[in-house]
Amino acid sequence: MARTFLELLANGQLLESLQVSLWRVSVGFAIGLLVGVGLALFAGLWRVGENLVDAPMQMLRTMPWAGLVPLLIIWLGIDEAPKIALVAFAVAFPLYLNTFAGIRNVDKTLVEAARTLGLNRWNMVFQVILPGSLPSLLVGLRYSLGSAWLALVFAETVNSQSGLGYLITYAREVYRVDIVVLCLVIYALLGLGADLIVRLLEKGLLQWRQNFVGN
Repeated sequence: MARTFLELLANGQLLESLQVSLWRVSVGFAIGLLVGVGLALFAGLWRVGENLVDAPMQMLRTMPWAGLVPLLIIWLGIDEAPKIALVAFAVAFPLYLNTFAGIRNVDKTLVEAARTLGLNRWNMVFQVILPGSLPSLLVGLRYSLGSAWLALVFAETVNSQSGLGYLITYAREVYRVDIVVLCLVIYALLGLGADLIVRLLEKGLLQWRQNFVGN
């Protein structure tokens, strides 16, 4: 596999494919993050938001996102848009569910104490509710990063002319098992790297929380 890695590195295929895949997953993740967290805030902070958003989100999250590919191709064409949309779709739901649950699980005593101290609604949101829901949001972030890479693999192997997924499809057609294995290892390492970044964020942002870390 080391020889295959050097071969693809030398001819530029690996770096080009990696760059394309990273761009797609980054854009899709950013869109999914904004949509998922934004809807969770709307539903979690206002009853009218919950009535409007939560039921449709619960319904949509049961749909297999892989089955959306034909519809996305029909609606958005065959370029980058359907791939990015599929990643965003896969990312939005873990973030929505965990952030919404985190907001609703904030200790009511803290909210009442904030009201007693005279905090207005927006100060309460930024100083009490969001910090209290941050652990759940970060859990959703970890899940969504895994979902992003899974969605990208599927999107690139079904409808793509570039990226790591396309490289896997090409390798399958020419019976290059070594390239397939190498690309899968790269996907796994990218997912692991993303998870490590979130773990570092957790350590930095949740220093105030004392947890059991094992013996």
